[in-house]
Amino acid sequence: MPPSRTDFREAMAHLPAAVNILTTNGPNGRCGITLSAVCSVTDDPPTILVCVNRGSAMHDVFKANGRVGLNVLGGDQQELALHFAGATKVAMAERFTWDVWDRTEDVPVLKDAPVTAVGTIKHTVPMGSHSVLFVDIEQIRTRAGGQSLVYFNRAFHRLDATPLLPEGAGT
Repeated sequence: MPPSRTDFREAMAHLPAAVNILTTNGPNGRCGITLSAVCSVTDDPPTILVCVNRGSAMHDVFKANGRVGLNVLGGDQQELALHFAGATKVAMAERFTWDVWDRTEDVPVLKDAPVTAVGTIKHTVPMGSHSVLFVDIEQIRTRAGGQSLVYFNRAFHRLDATPLLPEGAGT
């Protein structure tokens, strides 16, 4: 017997995940959403997958525009995560007027994100309540240092870049 939806959600709440904002801009509109379901697929060609709820009003905008920007959030960008999760009720158009965006790209990317990637959706696979979007990455930018924003146990956390020492090291 498979686990219940509640049991599955509880288990996934204990799976730490990077917090990201996925953006798009094009003939079908400009929008963005906070998501944690992002994964690298292959480095040849550079490809990621992102999972977007099909019930989201933005799902069809992403698919129709076909171009996306992935913004991996830093430890100091929790407020942006909340805005793009819809928790603050700030209108979508207003979110893109803030001076946090690099306006040189065809899709919105954050100036200060630890990682931004721009690409084209190549395949879409429906899976339950979501679509899995396979994105070929054409541009990538990384910023060294800082913290990463992660979601764990239903809360945001800052993750430092300091690695844990192996057991017995430093003694």
